Amino acid sequence: MRHRFIHWMLLMGLLCSAQAMASQADLLKQADFPARLEGQTPALERKNQAILTYLWTDVYAAAFYAEPSITARQAVFTQAPQKLELFYFRDIDREDVIKAANATLERQQTKETLARLRPELDRLHQSFQNIKRGDRYDLSWDRNDGLNLTRNSKVIFASPDPELAKAYFAIWLAPDGLSSDLREALLK
Repeated sequence: MRHRFIHWMLLMGLLCSAQAMASQADLLKQADFPARLEGQTPALERKNQAILTYLWTDVYAAAFYAEPSITARQAVFTQAPQKLELFYFRDIDREDVIKAANATLERQQTKETLARLRPELDRLHQSFQNIKRGDRYDLSWDRNDGLNLTRNSKVIFASPDPELAKAYFAIWLAPDGLSSDLREALLK
């Protein structure tokens, strides 16, 4: 009897895992991240994509893009041209996004760095709007265009500051960020 229960639990675990994987695949299909971004020089390729889940709720799909000749980790650490795209599955109040960003930045950055970046961070956060299901936010960096934040294909913030770009990408791609699981999935 006990062995039957254990076998049943293992079977249920396998079924739930398969269902979760199908669900993740369906969510990534819904996000519809292209494999390559051709409309810029250099063209960027999708390195990885993943789902951020918080308290059993799928919040957004994320895709990280960089030049084909380098790895995702190299792009992050060398500040090569890169793009992080988020596709939201839920409505989120802008104040909650700002609060999460500030909490993460405070964990990751020194007080001196934050003080130096504060005017640009405040300007960046002022550009945020309430997020609606289906919204796309893109954070992109290259040395010519600087840092751009795009909402549904419209640039809502721009800055030439490489230090700001490094700090803001770190929210997702550096240690002590929003989610270590998401970070690892995007940088593998």
